[in-house]
Order: sequence, then structure tokens, then C-alpha cells
Amino acid sequence: MTTRRIATAGFAAILLTGTLAVALSAQQTIKVGVIQPLTGAFAASGTYVTNGARIAADEINSQGGVLGRKLELVVEDNKSNPTEAAAVAEKLIVRDKVPVLMGAWGSSLTLAAMPKLMEYQVPMLVETSSSDKITTIGNPFVFRIAPPSSVEAIGFAKVIDQLKIGKADFLVVNNDWGLGTADQFGKMFKSHNITVGLVETMAQNAQDMSAQLSKIKASDADTLIVTTAVEQLTLIFKQAAALGLKRRIITTGGSQVPDQLIEQAGAAANGSSPIAFFAPWNPELSADPVRARSFIAEWKKRGYSFAGLTESFRGYDGIRTIAAAIAKAGKPEPVAIRDAFWNVDLTGLGGKIKFGKVGPAGKESGQSVCNVYLVRIENGKVVVPKA
Repeated sequence: MTTRRIATAGFAAILLTGTLAVALSAQQTIKVGVIQPLTGAFAASGTYVTNGARIAADEINSQGGVLGRKLELVVEDNKSNPTEAAAVAEKLIVRDKVPVLMGAWGSSLTLAAMPKLMEYQVPMLVETSSSDKITTIGNPFVFRIAPPSSVEAIGFAKVIDQLKIGKADFLVVNNDWGLGTADQFGKMFKSHNITVGLVETMAQNAQDMSAQLSKIKASDADTLIVTTAVEQLTLIFKQAAALGLKRRIITTGGSQVPDQLIEQAGAAANGSSPIAFFAPWNPELSADPVRARSFIAEWKKRGYSFAGLTESFRGYDGIRTIAAAIAKAGKPEPVAIRDAFWNVDLTGLGGKIKFGKVGPAGKESGQSVCNVYLVRIENGKVVVPKA
């Protein structure tokens, strides 16, 4: 009798232990590392992207998560600094044990973090960075949903004839993003028999661009291409207006946050044409209008500024893409997720997300293609193409 009771108790203990183990497994989260500039020169954009990522994670978790487990975003601030971007990438991988990353907004920030991906064999979804080097230098752990500068230039080329540009000058931030844009757009202009004039640069934390703008004012170009984040762009528009610079201004990179620019630069922004990759002013243009409207509604519900939508969609699409890869991998392990990215096929707010191979054979990175829009700021409002 005693033996039977002991055996029964032992069986019950084993059953309880097994039940607790299953419950614990169900409670465990799948961590996703998010690297964004939350302070420094690019803080506004990085915060928008992070908030978009959180909306995606909350949406996914409300629908049961991935593989029966909730996603947990582990967010780190790269402080708009490449050295810090590399450091936090290593921290997320080594200390937080994340099996996948999303980041790191700016091209120089992403390029700085990329050696850590190779070192630790952990994949990263690149949501914003546009330097062509990111997918051409040979890193098989990189998957990008943002268009590289070359693809952005090709998208812009579709409307270039109607703009009738004769000669274009450039004013770009002095990093991989800005220099890459000047290079790729310059090539595209030359292929369309458009003369490339001055290529002026500025530090990402520069406050006074009057010297560069004065040189551009003396140029005979009819168009100025500007590449930088919205904070610096606001200063450029104000300083250009103060100098009496009369030039068509086109801003590239999809990170100009037109509504924020209107709010901060006022009438100085009128007449400019930002390139955007998501048009929240007309969600019917989205590859998934229903989801676009839902995302915009949730963004507003949370009290976020409408201006941030042209950046936040990147984080939203990025996390959804990562979740899809984890689901296809069947387990939250880095190499399995890396391999699964190649099989992702979903519709994002910015377009179809499916990765093609780019870079040296055997070390290809993944590159998806998104929509490109040229919008215009007129009388303090954003004018977009019709659906």
C-alpha cells in the first residue's frame, strides 16, 4: 500500500512537473533586438520607427504571437553613433540572447553593426538604411526592406521627364547614406542627359549650412537634391529662404517626414518635393490599403503625431517580416531564421516583401523592393498622386 502511494505520488509529481514545463515554455517570449537612434541627430526618426515596431508586436501578440509565444522587443538606443550601434548590437546578441535584430536606421549605423552579425551568425532586418554597400559587400545575415539608393533613383527616374531637370546640385549629409545618394542619383541623372553640378556635404550634427547654400545659390542649376533627416532639413529650408535661394528642392531617402517639415519650416517648405515610401495621406496607394488604414488608426489612437507615419511604417513592416521568418523557421534560432527569410512572402504597407539575392556569390544579402512616391508640399499641405 505504501509502495503504491509512493508510486502514485511520484507519477503525480512527474505529471505536475511536465505540466509546469509546458506552461513555462508557453510563457517564454521570443526576443527581437531593435536598434534605433533614440537620441542624437536622428532621434525623431528612430523613435517613430520604434513606435511602429511596437504596434506590430502588440498586434501579433494579440493574435497569439509566433509559434505560440509572444514577441518581446528589446530596444537599444544607438545614439545616432556608429560605434554605439556596434556595441549595442553585440550586447543584444551576447547578453540578451536575441536570435534576430532589426536596425539600425542610418546607413553608417547599420554598416557599423554588420560585422557583429557575421561574428555571431545572427540575422538583421534592415528597415531604413539605403546605402548600396549594405547589400553588396557580402553579408549573408542582412535582409533589407528599404530601397537602396540605386533603387530609389530608379523609382525617381520614372517621373524625371515630367520634371524637366536641366542641371542638379546636391547637398547631402556626409555619411554613407548621403554620399551613396549623391553617387546613385548622379549616375541616373547622367544617364538621362542631366548635368550634375555641385556636390556639397555637411556633418550630420551641423546647424549652419549657409556656406554651402551660398555656393549653391551662385550655381546655375535649376534643381537641388537634399539628403538628410528632418531635423537638419528644417534648418536648410529656413536658411535657404533667408538667403533668397530660389530653386526646386527635392528631398530623398523617405525620411523627411513632410508633415513635421511643414510644421517646423513653415512656408519655407512650400514648393519642395519629398520622396516617400509610404503615403499615409492616401492609404489607398498602399500595397495593403485595409492594413494601412488600420495601422494609421492605431497610430492616432496611441496619440502619436501623424507626421511620424512616413517613418513608423518601416518598423511595423520590419517586425511583421521578422515574425513571418520566425514562423517559417519553426524555431527561434538565428541560422534557421536567416534561412527562413528567403521564403518570406508577404504584403507590407510599403509594398510586396520578398527577398532577392544581392552581392557576391555565396555571401548574398536579401533585398526587397518597396513603393516610391514623389509628393509635393503646396500651401502648407502634402499633395500626393492619386490612387
